[in-house]
Amino acid sequence: MVLWYPDRPRTVEAVLRSAFLLLATLVALTACAGCSDDAEPAPLPAHGVGEPTGGASPVLRYVALGDSYTAAPLVPPTDTSTVCLRSRRNYPALVTEAVPGARLTDVSCSGATTLNATTPQQSPTGAVPPQLRAVRRNTDVVTIGLGGNDESLFGTLLGRCTELATQDPQGRPCTDELEDGIDGTLDRIRDNLVAVVARVRRRAPDAQVLLVGYPQIVPASGTCPDLPLAAGDYPFVRTVNERLTRAVAQAAAAADAEYVDVWTPSAGHDICGAEPWINGRVTKVAQALAYHPLAVEQEAVADLVLDLVRTP
Repeated sequence: MVLWYPDRPRTVEAVLRSAFLLLATLVALTACAGCSDDAEPAPLPAHGVGEPTGGASPVLRYVALGDSYTAAPLVPPTDTSTVCLRSRRNYPALVTEAVPGARLTDVSCSGATTLNATTPQQSPTGAVPPQLRAVRRNTDVVTIGLGGNDESLFGTLLGRCTELATQDPQGRPCTDELEDGIDGTLDRIRDNLVAVVARVRRRAPDAQVLLVGYPQIVPASGTCPDLPLAAGDYPFVRTVNERLTRAVAQAAAAADAEYVDVWTPSAGHDICGAEPWINGRVTKVAQALAYHPLAVEQEAVADLVLDLVRTP
């Protein structure tokens, strides 16, 4: 099954909401039993992987903070009970699976911004608690995959830019509209990430902190129907994609955290690539949300994280 609404605005937020509402309907007898539209916080949106048995202490206490590029919405199996749409085969789960005795608290949530590290994320299923609440003094490893949703960066690039493309398919309407303000946005994302790392360190002084970058979404050259930008806008959107992951790397350096470089290994695996790691404009319910990671990307990121994680 696929989801595509050609007559509606194509923002990431709209796609995410549409995907959630459809899935919630399909599993209404179970998933929506506890749904609420009030302001009461929902239970901490985490799932444990590798829970120790027999009362043994976990070898590694791992907390994953992040947005949809960590949650991996619709990569099966996906938890449809909250708007987070968190896959149980996302990279935090795969990392935990590979470390014997590790214990995961995954609070990544689709649509999250760096602000949601410290403030609740409002959703149709109730307020999602601040992600930093999951970090404890005895936490060993924290991965942070945030920033792309700050100031609606992804939503604007993949929503507004594809909308403008219908008006001027051979021009560069998105570049003309957005390029003047992008420097400030990226600088603020970098600073926001530095602040998140600082807060993590206050809560877990001894934890290993890794900032996870973003993959290549836009091709280095060429165009394709799965990424319907105006012909002249591909270079600009590609540049923003690259500069976002550079901002994550800069934040890691400034905050003395470790950087997980996803950009380099994802070369050639953009939406237009022969072997894409990122889904295109059509949501595939049993595979991935539109413009979001496929299972193969999450597997690759898990390997990159595992190369850096220090086990006790």
